[in-house]
Amino acid sequence: MNTEHVKIKVWDLPTRIFHWGMVCLLALLWWSADAGEMQWHQIFAYSLLILIGFRILWGLIGSDTARFSHFVHHPKVVLDYLRSIRTEGMSVVLGHNPIGGYMVIALIGIISLQLVTGLFATDDIFTEGPLYSYVSSDTSGFLTWLHKTNFNLILLLSAIHVLAVIIHAMKGDKLVGAMISGYKKVSKVAFSSSAKSELRFKSEWLALVLFTVCAAVVFGYLMWPIVQVL
Repeated sequence: MNTEHVKIKVWDLPTRIFHWGMVCLLALLWWSADAGEMQWHQIFAYSLLILIGFRILWGLIGSDTARFSHFVHHPKVVLDYLRSIRTEGMSVVLGHNPIGGYMVIALIGIISLQLVTGLFATDDIFTEGPLYSYVSSDTSGFLTWLHKTNFNLILLLSAIHVLAVIIHAMKGDKLVGAMISGYKKVSKVAFSSSAKSELRFKSEWLALVLFTVCAAVVFGYLMWPIVQVL
């Protein structure tokens, strides 16, 4: 018997742009570091800093599914969700599920750590972070080591994230398609029983203002000196 489905808007445009922008910039950061293109590496890093700054603000005042309060739950909720998966299978969640919510926080956290340590790092040849002179050489050396080592953790969490997406896809939950279109198909029964079926979305103009503010600050203080010498 065919199950009737409804199409629900889950992700707003700003959240989707952030997600795919972060994916592209992480790939470019990996390439630029590996190729020794450190000026471009800094530009890509500051671009990612703009995105992360925007995402934190959007996580506080943005659309429902983008808000941290919507998907960051007490650990007990996560444990209950894991138990329900084993007994009842994956339930319909409009947005990040309790496990995915923790993954989002972890990724934002370690990427923020990567960006902050990069501000103090040096390659001991040509390139120094803009805050390198504010710390001792020993401190800079430690932060440079942490910057390089932390990237392995980013790769690990990214791999776990991709694996989770594949598992969801195998179970019929097409997360990639939803993050591209913004819409998710769920059965009418699951939709009607969902406690969070009514989602509120904030204006994209508000998102643009927040992004512009973040971009102006980062570009003015960090990116402009590098752009001038390219």
